[in-house]
Formats: sequence, structure tokens, C-alpha cells
Amino acid sequence: MCGNMRSFPLFSLRVAFALSVSLSFSQSLLVVPSSFLPPSHHPWSNRNVLLSRSATRRSNPATVAADLVSLLGSEQEAARVDAEVARELRSCLRFLAPLSKNTLLLEVPDGDSFPLPRRRKVEDNEPWWWRNQHRLDEAIDELVRWPPSSVMELARLAVDSGGDPAAIQMWLDPTMHPVPNVEGCREDECQLTRTTYGRRFINKELNLYIAFLFETIIARSPSIGFPVSLSRYDLFHGHLFLAANSGRLGILFHAREYPAYEKNVFPYHMGYCQTGSNVRYDKSMNFRNILWLAPLPGESRYTPWDAPGVLVVLDAHPGGIIYKELVPDYVDYVRTIYEGDFGDVVVDVNYLNVEDTSTEEKIFIC
Repeated sequence: MCGNMRSFPLFSLRVAFALSVSLSFSQSLLVVPSSFLPPSHHPWSNRNVLLSRSATRRSNPATVAADLVSLLGSEQEAARVDAEVARELRSCLRFLAPLSKNTLLLEVPDGDSFPLPRRRKVEDNEPWWWRNQHRLDEAIDELVRWPPSSVMELARLAVDSGGDPAAIQMWLDPTMHPVPNVEGCREDECQLTRTTYGRRFINKELNLYIAFLFETIIARSPSIGFPVSLSRYDLFHGHLFLAANSGRLGILFHAREYPAYEKNVFPYHMGYCQTGSNVRYDKSMNFRNILWLAPLPGESRYTPWDAPGVLVVLDAHPGGIIYKELVPDYVDYVRTIYEGDFGDVVVDVNYLNVEDTSTEEKIFIC
């Protein structure tokens, strides 16, 4: 959340609320009607689509979010989703790793950590996966679908606990790590995270896997015309949740967090955290919501896992079901989908891209 914003008018506060990293500060803003925004302030939106959304919305956001999780789950769960809803949802999914249910768990050699998705010079003493980019791409795909054992264990715990957030929080190290002055935030009086400190999982592998997901989004997003950066203005946070009904572990990432003020494109003052932004507001805002779902545990020892992990961009273009059903009217211009619609929110996960620090030390869980 931005620093002190009392000097900003209510209209600007609505925009800041739409892009905030926490819902806890926003309840008093929910009463502002979407009609407060004139049609000209909805770039690229069809006015008729905007005016007819309430009439065409078939259900509440939580119901559609549950349908989406089911569609990305087991074959039995997917079959229970209404055929027309399933068709519309599939048309709005942009996968960052191929969705395949007939894959084998990648075996990473003992003593080596799994690969982070970036291209760089390969040193002689580095693991085998850096030596061949094709093998690296395959390794990344498999690690999305079938993560390391610690992630699989956490995914099973989430379901076995009945979707209890406390079961996940118990895996956090109690050590408090002060949030660093990432990219000059303090000079701009900006507080990016929910709290001024963060924690990490006790198991180092879990922290590295969260970093892996952030870096995979960065590496793969250009393939759908959505280049993303790991910066305080673009992608730096996600919301870890346990899905309603199933308890499935997931993270909803939000990119394009602080677009730059531009008089004719994005004429909204969002407070201190927007200062210096180089993120241009354009049609790529449709892709700002990225969903990760952990593998879904099965109930039989013969089928221990019912579905692989998924990393997918949710296309919220006007007229599509994601936009119509999951994006509230009062934040339609920034295409925000709320993690609470998917289930119980456990923690926020932040990747703060501080130079000269290890990958694990860039993760702050608040």
C-alpha cells in the first residue's frame, strides 16, 4: 500500500485502492459507484459492454472463480462446470507453461536446486539444465506442472487440512526480515508491502519455488505479448490462497501495479508509490492477473495426484467472461481480480528485486 495519501482526492483514492496490495484499507471506498467514472475514462472499453455488465452477469465472482479452479482441476471436476461457461473461460486463458496431464515428475539430481528461468552464460561447474536451452524450457514446464517435493507436500497439507490457512502459516519461519529500500521506495515515502517486515518459509526450497514462479512469469509473458518486469511498479507481489471447496493451494499474481500518470492515457494520481513509474498504461492491462495453482492431491493411493500445477494468465479483455464476471465494476479500468474470490487468503508473497542479494533473500512473505 502507498504511504500517506490523505492529501489525494477520493477519485485518486479509488484508483490507488484498485491496485493496492491489500484489501484491508479499502472497505470505505466500496460505496463509490462505477458511474462516477465518465465513459471517456475507460480506455479501450466498449460503453455498451460497460453499461450491460450488471444485466448480463450470471453469477457472483466467487462462483465463477470456483468454476475456473474446477476447470483446471481433475477431469471429474472440469466435467461439472457448465459447458458454455467452460468454453468461455477457456477462451480467456493464456498458459505460460503447456497444460498437459500426461507428464512425469522431473527428477532433479540430488544436491542441485531447480533451475530459475533466465538465460545467461553457462559456467563449467553449473548444473546440466543450463547447458541446453531446450532442456531448460522442458525443465521449467515440468517444474510448473510437478514442483519439488516440499511444494507437493504443502499442496497436500492445504487440502488435507480442509483449506485451513493456519496449516500453511505454521510453515513460516518466525524470523522477521526488514523490507529493504527497493528501487528508492523510502525516498519516495512509499511502502510497497502490507507490513514493514517479511518472513520466509522454513524450507528454503519453498522460497526458491516462489521466486521461480515470479521469474517464469517474466521469462514467458512476452510469448503472449505481455512483457513484464520485476519492479516496484510492475510485478512484485502475489496473494497466496486456499481455494474454496477444495482447499487447493494457489497464488494470484498482480502485474502492472503502478502505471505512470499520463494526462491523456492514465490521468490518475495514485500516491507516493507511483512516483517515477515507467509502466505505461495500455491494453496489456488486460493480462495483469496471473494464476498459479499447485498440483491437486488425489484421494486414492493409485492416483495420488488428480491434476498437475498450472501457471496461466487470465485475459480480462472487455466482453470476455473474466472481465464480465470476475472484475468488479469499480475497478474495471485497471482489470483487478480479487484473490478473496478464489478462497481464503493466507499471505502475500513479494519478490523485491534488490541487487547483490541471493534469490531466496528477495522473497518477503507478509
